[in-house]
Amino acid sequence: MTGTRPNTPRIRVLIVDDQPLVRRGLSLILSPDPSFEVVGEAENGAQAVTLARQLRPDVVVMDIRMPVLDGVGATGELAATVPGCRVLALSTFDMDEYVVGALRAGACGFLPKDSSPEDLSAAIRTVHAGEAVVAPRLLTRLISTYVRAPHGASQPLPTDLGELTPREVEVWRLMATGLDNTEISRTLDISLSTVKNYITSIFGKLDVRDRAQAVIAAYESGLVTVSAAAGDSPGDGHSGTRCE
Repeated sequence: MTGTRPNTPRIRVLIVDDQPLVRRGLSLILSPDPSFEVVGEAENGAQAVTLARQLRPDVVVMDIRMPVLDGVGATGELAATVPGCRVLALSTFDMDEYVVGALRAGACGFLPKDSSPEDLSAAIRTVHAGEAVVAPRLLTRLISTYVRAPHGASQPLPTDLGELTPREVEVWRLMATGLDNTEISRTLDISLSTVKNYITSIFGKLDVRDRAQAVIAAYESGLVTVSAAAGDSPGDGHSGTRCE
């Protein structure tokens, strides 16, 4: 069990799931760890939004498929009204179209429900640190499965994509095909800090919040197609991508 250094604030966690046993199980996993404080539980997305506004958690562990207001809708409301909290989406399946909706709405990553307690704890810490809990190539596989350019075919790039430079378009393309920052740096023979600067500029010009939304935009615009990323393997692990 990983402890916290003296005077280190605990990570405030809100648990959201429509099944009481799942909520209780998640709470029992996290509560003994001194680095976490479970500040509340909610049984649907509407209740989650209300509690998050009151409790201001650092991380919301959010089930995706729930009654009243699902995790996608709740994530969108939290991104708009409680931007300081980060959402970790939970899904029963690795490949779930609802997860893409949550990422589009502002979730910083997702975790399958059959993950280990250690993976859950690590994912919450990763999200809290500002990173995405999804490997770049797994993100690409997920998005390429459920996101398509209009009419199912590659379309000409719109002319209003924030006036990206040719180099920024290339970085965006590599990002969307599953390369992480180090691989982009190696491919383009530029420094890692330059890659990060390009990505920050891309986010601003595309008006997207994070890497997941940038990858979704690449598929929706037709910049990248499913065939372009088909040769990529899913990669290992959950983290390694900056969320913001």
